[in-house]
Amino acid sequence: MPSSLRVRRRRLFWIAVGGGTAAVIAAVAALGGGSGDPVSRDRPAATGSPSTGEAAPDEQRKSLLALARRDVKDPLALGRADAPVVLIAYEDFQCPFCGKFARETKPELIRSYVDKGVLRIEWRNFPVFGAESERAARAAWAAGQQGRFWQFHDVVYAKDRPRNQGEFSVSRLREMAREAGVADLGRFEADMESEAAGVSVSKDQEEGYVLGVSSTPAFLVNTTPVLGAQPLSAFTDAVEKAMKEDRR
Repeated sequence: MPSSLRVRRRRLFWIAVGGGTAAVIAAVAALGGGSGDPVSRDRPAATGSPSTGEAAPDEQRKSLLALARRDVKDPLALGRADAPVVLIAYEDFQCPFCGKFARETKPELIRSYVDKGVLRIEWRNFPVFGAESERAARAAWAAGQQGRFWQFHDVVYAKDRPRNQGEFSVSRLREMAREAGVADLGRFEADMESEAAGVSVSKDQEEGYVLGVSSTPAFLVNTTPVLGAQPLSAFTDAVEKAMKEDRR
């Protein structure tokens, strides 16, 4: 994919946050076309308020809603596959703001919505901070092959870790996998290095790039984008709005 086109697509998601999500629809329409190379962006997630966009018009909602994979066997998802609201999370395991979301916001969303069958959370690996982020993404996918993705996710995000300082070496990732209860560590390492792991991570990255995601964390709650280190209220507002739209 030409770099100018990739940059333009990234901007669409950010424009949508400021003035409604019509621009995101244009990006979604381009999904599946071309292939983009990962671009490392060593900068924090966007902050500030407001950081949620308006929901898309009814006639365009299907394009965004179709991004939810709703695979009942997806180990990188939490909640019922038929939940009315899906939160898609584009995250990097070296992102401190993603860690904050994991420790403080996700548990509340699980208690208030996921456990009640209202919300489904679908993870997308979106490594942006270089080789260690890429390795961590592959490791998380590998843990998922043994049904321990979310346990691995919680171990990684249990504390802030210095970025690109060896925290995500193969040996450290193996230790985290053991702590997360991954049973077969030999298989874990093989899966982490497999072609399938690379394909999965690349697929998630391309989806994010086409939407216009340029930093982590970035979320899509049905048709509403939520970007950066936002308070719990930003997510509950987006979920409640999506629930109302679903009842129409």
